[in-house]
Amino acid sequence: SPFLLPQTLVTSAGPFLLLSWISSISALYFHIGETEKKCFIEEIPDETMVIGKYRTQLWDKQSGSFLPATPGLGMHVEIKDPDTKIILSRQYGSDGRFTFTSHTPGEHQICLHSNSTKMALFAGGKLRVHLDIQVGEHTNNYPEIAAKDKLTELQLRVRQLLDQVEQIQKEQNYQRYREERFRMTSESTNQRVLWWSITQTLILIITGIWQMKHLKSFFEAKKLV
Repeated sequence: SPFLLPQTLVTSAGPFLLLSWISSISALYFHIGETEKKCFIEEIPDETMVIGKYRTQLWDKQSGSFLPATPGLGMHVEIKDPDTKIILSRQYGSDGRFTFTSHTPGEHQICLHSNSTKMALFAGGKLRVHLDIQVGEHTNNYPEIAAKDKLTELQLRVRQLLDQVEQIQKEQNYQRYREERFRMTSESTNQRVLWWSITQTLILIITGIWQMKHLKSFFEAKKLV
């Protein structure tokens, strides 16, 4: 199943690996140092809710394992939209939950780093972060919705299907948006190649005419013509 990629991996892997896991759930864990920042790229349609949950663990030398982090250790979460505009920047605790809604379709950058400056908190310099991301209709708590609205099992299932259809429509609109951008990029590239070819041809013609005139002047000077 698709998953989040660290920014360092995304950069080297190329854009073709950035296919989004729209309307899905993704969970992973990673290690960071005290001042290290980890960023992830996620392609999200517009008007789509995203919920992220994380928890941190510190390496314990005595037990040789990761233990729950102390309350004094927290994380800073920063999220940027495709226009690099910051839509969320907030300090959280050792365990946290963040939510945002995309308003621009495209690649969103999710960055996390520790807000601690005390090396004593980093026993062995290892901090493990468990990250769980939910996108689209998976952000809905359907048992809670059923209890609140007093829905029957059939009504709840219909509600889920409607939410899924709505998310599919958003994904289709986003794919059309991607296709339009790709088409515009292709047309722009083709136009540049065409003008470059025309420019090269004109340069060759002008160079040829100049050489012919230069040779003619040279032979006339030598009285060979």
